[in-house]
Amino acid sequence: MRITLRQLDVFCAIARHGQVTRAAQAVAMTQAAASMALADLERQLGCTLFDRVGRQLVLNASGRLLAGRAREVLDRVAEIEYLAQEREPVFDLHVGASVTIGNQLLPGLVAQMRKRWPKAHVQISRLSSRDLIAHLKAHQIDLGFLEGSFSDDAIQRYPWRQGRLCVFAAPDHPLAGRALCAEDFHGVPWVVREQGSGTRDVMTQACEEAGFTALIDLELEQPEAIRQCVKAGLGVGCLSELELADAFQAGSLKRLDTPFLDMPSRLDIVTLRDRYLSAGPRALLELCGIHPEA
Repeated sequence: MRITLRQLDVFCAIARHGQVTRAAQAVAMTQAAASMALADLERQLGCTLFDRVGRQLVLNASGRLLAGRAREVLDRVAEIEYLAQEREPVFDLHVGASVTIGNQLLPGLVAQMRKRWPKAHVQISRLSSRDLIAHLKAHQIDLGFLEGSFSDDAIQRYPWRQGRLCVFAAPDHPLAGRALCAEDFHGVPWVVREQGSGTRDVMTQACEEAGFTALIDLELEQPEAIRQCVKAGLGVGCLSELELADAFQAGSLKRLDTPFLDMPSRLDIVTLRDRYLSAGPRALLELCGIHPEA
């Protein structure tokens, strides 16, 4: 068997991009050459590695088994080249982040990384918690920044920060500016994040523990859209404090007094448990104060 690094590079690029055309561009090959490299790899292994779903190529069971190990081989070879040539690593990271973290925290973090490692290239995809985990398992991102709680044996979680959600409304909303109890929210419309987001999961659980079910009137993916709808009087909202600090300071939105809603929100960094941490992901983790074992 003569598996080449080029074949593994093409395979990992297709796994990340989901199609041969974009993968070929990423590894500086023609589409025909990339297709041939994949075909040769599958022939040598004696199995197919992708299923075709519409126009996308999706890793099948054999592909998922190989993907992590192929990526590890390529990462280790890159590190050997850096060490041999005594030059600065050229990080090429694809990071997934929940919307709040992607909006409020990652820009500053990426700026710090670029200042320390000028050749670092970081691509950020803003994803719901559910989609972030799916992208991680499909080897489409290297690591993720996740808000909320979940359990998955395939995922390694590194505690990073502690956040908190709060309920808010327009300044002239009937619930603004007075002491509240859970009963005050019966029949009140809510404007919230979509199902599958960490924010929505934390909020739903907190309301249930307080003895009521939030009346969901609007579901929106972007915090800015939620803020604007609440400001327009379409209901009360629930977002991370990080997303609301400026609006509270400006007085355009009002925090509601809800001591009966306990809504701490974990901010964690996640990786695949069995994936080798190359220099890029490890550098980003260490910049966040996390020092995983070698």
